[in-house]
Amino acid sequence: MGKNFYLLFVDDEPEILESLRMTFSEDYLVKTATSGPEALGIAKENEVSVIIADQRMPGMTGIELLRQVKALKPDAVRMILTAYTDVEALLDAINAGEVYRYLTKPWEQADLVAAVGQAVERYELGRENRRLFQELEQAHLKLRKDYEALRGEVEGQYRFEEIIGRSRAMEKLFEVLRRVADSMTTLLLIGETGVGKEVVAKAIHYSSSRRKYQFVVQNCGALPDSLLESELFGHKRGAFTGAVADKKGLFEEADHGTIFLDEIAETSPAMQVRLLRVLQEGEFRRVGDTQPRRSDARVIAATHRNLEAEVKAGRFREDLFYRLNVLPIRIPPLRERPEDIPLLAHHFLDKACRKSGRAVLRIDEDALTLLERYPFPGNVRELENELERAVMLAPGEVVAAELLSPRIWGEEDNAGSVGSAERLNEAVDQLKRLLISRALKAEGNKTRAAARLGLTRQSLQQMMKRLGME
Repeated sequence: MGKNFYLLFVDDEPEILESLRMTFSEDYLVKTATSGPEALGIAKENEVSVIIADQRMPGMTGIELLRQVKALKPDAVRMILTAYTDVEALLDAINAGEVYRYLTKPWEQADLVAAVGQAVERYELGRENRRLFQELEQAHLKLRKDYEALRGEVEGQYRFEEIIGRSRAMEKLFEVLRRVADSMTTLLLIGETGVGKEVVAKAIHYSSSRRKYQFVVQNCGALPDSLLESELFGHKRGAFTGAVADKKGLFEEADHGTIFLDEIAETSPAMQVRLLRVLQEGEFRRVGDTQPRRSDARVIAATHRNLEAEVKAGRFREDLFYRLNVLPIRIPPLRERPEDIPLLAHHFLDKACRKSGRAVLRIDEDALTLLERYPFPGNVRELENELERAVMLAPGEVVAAELLSPRIWGEEDNAGSVGSAERLNEAVDQLKRLLISRALKAEGNKTRAAARLGLTRQSLQQMMKRLGME
């Protein structure tokens, strides 16, 4: 290991230099110089690890030499040999960083060997630290590039143009969203479960001037009041059992950005009071703290409930309702825009294929027809889950109608769905007749047709009898 390190000894007495060479040449690469200028020339040409200079030399003192070496080779470990007790000058040099340490003449050989060994270790440690710092800096640059790329990807993913829908209902929604994106107004998103309220909130944030700051989300119905208060407003250390350190809340995290409060109707009256204060004043307190704090976060709230009815029932504060209801935005359910279902279905199909690592599948026309006729009480989320399930079950390259869930076929109770159950069942029966006829024509007999449809022969016969196909 030692032969990888250069030692440079500087002294105006040749016999001392020879003694030092004999002591260290077996373990290190040793160079010597009899003056400061000669030593500087060697340092320029070589990667010096440790330089040890005599303090009193003609023309240039050891300290002056080491000052110049520091500028030339900042990583080299610098030491002084001196027979004089010029302590003040040496201490000044050590404090200024020009000199690592000094050794007195005459020296004990064991002490000198130990001191040089420590200096080499220091040099090696410095070199390793420099290497690690460079790696860390490169990793930081890569992380920053990745972060910027990810931010660009997220911003692109959540632009209004990326929300899928070409129906008239969605065109009206896009028109409203573009108008409100850069306003300071608190927004209230209204819509059934699964319509994509969080996706719309993200699109508003990433289409606004606040997109460089954080977008944070909290489902107000997911936590009890005590935990929700800490999550939104933060807490002081010791405020409650388990509060071992100060913690920022989401309103602080989202300062200058956006906070999305989903299911706001699920909050308690006490929490509604705190939310009203931060909406009105932009001010809040951490749990257990007396110091008021401020946040410039824009609030986007959402609910699937009728807040006016909640106010009349006494479950939601009227003043908070009016504060939130400045600009309510209704997101239409999927059944009101069935023309968007094919677009969404192909999008979710591609997404499910990427997630599962499968080659991109296609949806056959019969499956699309079934999807377009189904009312989707779970809205966009239900459609996405249905396509993910179908991709997992598909044996080949096609998502066929028989892979869809029984409820899509109308074989489960659709009570509560919008529209006439009789008309829906009649449409489904017509589609079943069509699929069975195609399967029989393609396969030539009932056994193979049943297998194609994912049924037993007996089930197929019973279905055909019920449908009047005997």
